[in-house]
Amino acid sequence: MARVPQQRKAVTASIPSPIGGWNARDSLGAMPPTDAVQMVNWFPTPSDIQLRQGYTKYSTGITGQVNSLMNYAGSTSQKLFGASGTRIYDCTTSPAVQSVSGLNSDKFQHTNFATAGGHFLVCCNGVDPVQIYNGSYWFSMATTTTGQTISSITHVGTTATLTTSTAHGLVTGNQVTISGATPSDYNGTYKITVTGTTTFTYVMTTTPASNATVVGSYIPLGITGVDSSTFINVNLFKNRLWFVEKSSIKVWYLGVDLLAGPATAIDFGGIARSGGYLQAMGTWTLDAGQGADDYAVFVTSMGEVLVYNGTDPTSDATWALKGVWQLGQTFSRRCFHKWAGDLLLLTQDGIVPLASALQSSRLDPRINLTDKIYYAVSQAATQYYAEFGWQIIYYASENMLILSIPTNNGMEQYVMHTITKAWARFTGIEAYCWVNSVDNDIHFGGNGYVAKAWNTNSDAGTNITAYGLQAFNNFNSAGTLKRFTMSRPVLRSNGVPTVFAGVSVDFNLTDATASLTFAPPTYGTWDSAIWDMSKWGGESKVFQYWQGVNGVGYY
Repeated sequence: MARVPQQRKAVTASIPSPIGGWNARDSLGAMPPTDAVQMVNWFPTPSDIQLRQGYTKYSTGITGQVNSLMNYAGSTSQKLFGASGTRIYDCTTSPAVQSVSGLNSDKFQHTNFATAGGHFLVCCNGVDPVQIYNGSYWFSMATTTTGQTISSITHVGTTATLTTSTAHGLVTGNQVTISGATPSDYNGTYKITVTGTTTFTYVMTTTPASNATVVGSYIPLGITGVDSSTFINVNLFKNRLWFVEKSSIKVWYLGVDLLAGPATAIDFGGIARSGGYLQAMGTWTLDAGQGADDYAVFVTSMGEVLVYNGTDPTSDATWALKGVWQLGQTFSRRCFHKWAGDLLLLTQDGIVPLASALQSSRLDPRINLTDKIYYAVSQAATQYYAEFGWQIIYYASENMLILSIPTNNGMEQYVMHTITKAWARFTGIEAYCWVNSVDNDIHFGGNGYVAKAWNTNSDAGTNITAYGLQAFNNFNSAGTLKRFTMSRPVLRSNGVPTVFAGVSVDFNLTDATASLTFAPPTYGTWDSAIWDMSKWGGESKVFQYWQGVNGVGYY
């Protein structure tokens, strides 16, 4: 009797969610099934992957691209400032309010600094004098701390005009402290407007009864010993302000708890063996066996890392070089980011945690946080290292580490979940700078606006398009040709998701999905929607729809 051949049966298989994230390191045929070849606008969590959230325009009315965001954290007030073009804007509310004008660059580095005199936001850009916000107004550092002899002080209402016997050497925006004048209305600390080589004006809080009968003296607030317009990076280390000098191997520091005064230089020319210029300075918290202590870390453009420990740089007894390490080249002034007790450094090789990188003189790429997307980061650094917009920022409330990258197609973000170390790639967010605000939100600078991110389901009203290509899978039968006919994505949503799923076989990376149109339903907003009239979002539901697919291959 002839034996009837048995027909092959359809077999179903389940694939877990790609919570391992984007893998741009391993071979396409050797990736774990929980990884993804592409993960765009999905964010991997420990249990699933989520469509990334979007942003709203938080402060508008700004001219041009916002290239710097700076948060002021005072004891009683907080502010958010954005720099665009020749101006600094107060972006705490909308529309933004112009605070400073006449600048030569909008690419600032900044830090907050508190002294007995108050809380200050200190920033520099390598072109303009150091800019300071004191909680009330902005002013710029003078190049002198010596006031000239006052010839007279007159007034019209509350506007005083001070005349010096010789050229005062100040510029509009400097701050001076006047004392010893009579009437006493003239005395105080003021931001000035220069009207001539020997005259400047300032606005008093009260109107004096007469012109000054005793002129007293004035002292400008400034940094001496160096032109502060050459400062391009600022850091706070053990109650001192430190400034990196542009296009040099020098760093300058001020006195303890001082906002101004004489600056002292340290020249690393005899220590940095690879040359280049000093890129930035950071503060690294390390336990070296005697308890936790802060270390001063300097990095050059050639990737040399110089680590110092101590309090007083003028004394060999309290200031010492701990070591010099060679890492990958650096190309951004915003290459450092404080992450808990560690210090992250952005190099040509990716994001390097110093605690691991400096344990030996040989760099092991596996210690990099970007190890799993090593080739993608390295390629982006090679192509776009000269472009502005590179930055690392940590968004703690969402367990998210963001690497912002400028590309030919606009800004992109490589994003890591800090618990699982899984990566994803975000597109559609044109963010050239980021900052964490004091209310635990995260903001970025866009073209004409400052946005609050990760707080809505659209990008300022525009749909968010996500794409994913999970790791290729042979379903434990590498040598068997398989035909794929149906697929069932499993999604959880409180809306009505529109999804198209396709199948790619045998390492074909061509997009197998179709274009989608999706009109999201409009839901009510708490405290603004009308009860019993507005539509409210429901609880999340699971959606499982079978879709036909067509593919024949081994993987």
